[in-house]
Amino acid sequence: MDSENGGQSSDLARQTAAQIARKKVLAAYSEAAEKSAREAEASKSHLKDVPVTTKIDSESWKKYHSAWQNYYQQYYNDYYSRAARNYIAKERLKDAREKAEEEEILSSLTKFSKNTEQKPSMSLKTGVNAEPGAEENSETISEILKRKIRKKATENVKQTRRKRRYIPIVAGLFVVLFILFLQYNRLIFAPIMAYVSPGNAPASSIEAIDSTITTTVSPEPRLIIPKLNIDVPVRFDVSLNDVMAAMNNGVAHYRIAGASAYPGEIGNFVITGHSAGDIYSSNPYKYIFSGLERLQDGDLIYVNYNSVRYTYRVIKKEVVEPSNVAALVVNTDKPLLTLVTCTPLGTSRYRLLVTAEQISPSYDGASEAAQATPVTEASSEVLPSNEPSFFEGVWNFLTGAN
Repeated sequence: MDSENGGQSSDLARQTAAQIARKKVLAAYSEAAEKSAREAEASKSHLKDVPVTTKIDSESWKKYHSAWQNYYQQYYNDYYSRAARNYIAKERLKDAREKAEEEEILSSLTKFSKNTEQKPSMSLKTGVNAEPGAEENSETISEILKRKIRKKATENVKQTRRKRRYIPIVAGLFVVLFILFLQYNRLIFAPIMAYVSPGNAPASSIEAIDSTITTTVSPEPRLIIPKLNIDVPVRFDVSLNDVMAAMNNGVAHYRIAGASAYPGEIGNFVITGHSAGDIYSSNPYKYIFSGLERLQDGDLIYVNYNSVRYTYRVIKKEVVEPSNVAALVVNTDKPLLTLVTCTPLGTSRYRLLVTAEQISPSYDGASEAAQATPVTEASSEVLPSNEPSFFEGVWNFLTGAN
């Protein structure tokens, strides 16, 4: 140190040393920066040489999807396993709690019984030597029993209230379904009965009919349709007002002016029958014509009348309005048979007419049908229908209609 200069030489030495250190630090920093730049440049050049793949092969996609599927499967397995464990733990805790309560009640009862057995006389009569814990035990048991009873009663009340909430809904639904069944059950059963033999005769006996036989048959009037297994009695000489009642005992001969022929006579011989009725109806012939739609041109129909069998062959089918009674009046020089019933099945919306011509016996020299006296009853304005439905029956009852 220079004492004369007040220590200036030492300050100069320190400044010089600081400058040298600063230069070393800057040199080291520059070298490090250059090294980093060189490494970055080298990595860029390396990446340029690596080809970029834009397409992913199917195997990689399969591995990718399999990995995700395994992940989700494992996730949901863990989730449901955890939920199941929690549920089991809750149930076990509930059972343990109930068991603990039961054991508490039993222990209290046991304790109480022991205390009362030790000094029964003194505790009951005078109470002087009664054990102090006996009263506490009895109160504890009473409280526990009350709590259990209250809990059970509360649960039962809640369950009863929940059940009662649904009683009006269930009752209303039952009433609605019952009424709908009463009204529309024929829509269900009529199509089924169309493919079930509506007649009473075995199919084999009907199929064995010989169409060439015209005599030596039963004198009872009957309509026989082998294809539909129908063998049913025919009610003749029925007034228009009694046709519906006659169809409760078979099928009915329907006579109007212009369509009043009998079997074998030139003209139109008309038979009407039901195709559907309510399942609870007592009429055994309510489905007798349910399969009439299955008849095709060429099918044979037989009618026994006055001990003679008349054979008819189907030539036409048509659907008409119920009020189109004139559709039965035809200008013909042959004996014809027309079967009339309601369609579609289960309703009375339209009428199905199946017309057949007589092919046996020969009708050469046959007489023409006597014209029926024109009638003016309201029943003649509409072709016969099925039995009235539930609501139709109620309406007819209230209005007094037939």
